[in-house]
Amino acid sequence: MIAWRSTWSIYKRELSRFLRTAFQSVLAPVLTTTLYFIVFGAAIGGRMPDLGGVDYGAFIIPGLLMLTLLGETTSNSSFGIYMPRFTGTIYELLSAPVGVAETLIGFVGAAMTKSLILAAIILATARFFVDYSIAHPLFAVLYIMLVAAAFSLFGFILGVWADNFEKLGIIPMLFLTPLTFLGGTFYSIDMLPSPWDTIALANPIVYLVSGLRWTFYGSSDVNIWISFGITLTFLAACIAVITYIFKTGWRLRA
Repeated sequence: MIAWRSTWSIYKRELSRFLRTAFQSVLAPVLTTTLYFIVFGAAIGGRMPDLGGVDYGAFIIPGLLMLTLLGETTSNSSFGIYMPRFTGTIYELLSAPVGVAETLIGFVGAAMTKSLILAAIILATARFFVDYSIAHPLFAVLYIMLVAAAFSLFGFILGVWADNFEKLGIIPMLFLTPLTFLGGTFYSIDMLPSPWDTIALANPIVYLVSGLRWTFYGSSDVNIWISFGITLTFLAACIAVITYIFKTGWRLRA
């Protein structure tokens, strides 16, 4: 049976940490998104044709949203577990009568809440630059929460694996961000010449961006169910790894 009081405590702690760093966690992504809209939406978008009947400025909204969510969710989650390890306060959590389920629900719940707040702010910001509509709003919320859950767990794993601040930023900086830029954030992979359009399908971020773009406009580069399937598979894999970490104490009790 899940101890909801413990879950709520972890959830509140993570959410309060997010609010304490609101400048970095909220304002910085909004400013970055604004610059993207100015450069790509206004300056370049006026010279771009509609993509699948969608104005270019509106077309890049799901990609920019995914770019921000992946980076912020992973960084927040990894830092949230790394600092207790760094300061030694992780032992308070390990010695408390809190199970894996309570810990994961608390961390993931806070990450999903933060992602929805961030997504709402980014979408509100986008209104100042381009007119858009969301074809499947419930699916959009569900998909954002699903991606946030998966990458908060991925960030949790990253925070446990890293033994210094340099390693904490290696994966997001050298892999996650480049893959997101190459994952159809600012373009449709159908625009790529052969064989690059086929090679692009090896990038897992393509499926995440396409899945979110489908919830906005009802069309995407890949089948929506493939996107959902890959996201759920990644989520399940992260849960399995974290369960192993808690059972063995790998890098937690060292």
